Amino acid sequence: MDSFEVHRELQEGRYKLREIFCGLDNVQSLGTHLGDTSLKQILDGTEVTISNEADYMYVNDVDGSLVLGLEYLRTGEDHYLYLDIIHELIHVKQYLDGRKLFDESYSYVDRPTEIEAYQFTVNEARKIGMSDEAIAEYLYVEWITRPDHRRLLRTLGVQAKK
Repeated sequence: MDSFEVHRELQEGRYKLREIFCGLDNVQSLGTHLGDTSLKQILDGTEVTISNEADYMYVNDVDGSLVLGLEYLRTGEDHYLYLDIIHELIHVKQYLDGRKLFDESYSYVDRPTEIEAYQFTVNEARKIGMSDEAIAEYLYVEWITRPDHRRLLRTLGVQAKK
């Protein structure tokens, strides 16, 4: 995460991923997981729409681009933005591989594409020194229930006390 930079001053609009996030080429585990060629292709080819209507970050399953909330870009903690972008890059690769990102036959916390992306993110969070308690907090999103959150933590091997 040392070389990771976020250009927070950008306005709403469509950008190349590298215009917003820098230093992702240096995330060795990302290159290993995606493949060096795929990582370069994803970093060079992915577009990001900064929108005042989005709250966080997600993959547009129509074209494989990313959508990033303007307020989140401005105020999100660096390590959260870092973890979110690598999580979403796993989804971009899944999209490019033809996988169904939003398979409704699974609950969100059981969806194979989410488990893969979250497991990678949890491993990276540990590498940057986050405790399991901090990771558990990061993994809680308001669109899942507390029991689903606990199930996700168990699936990912995150040990949290509360």
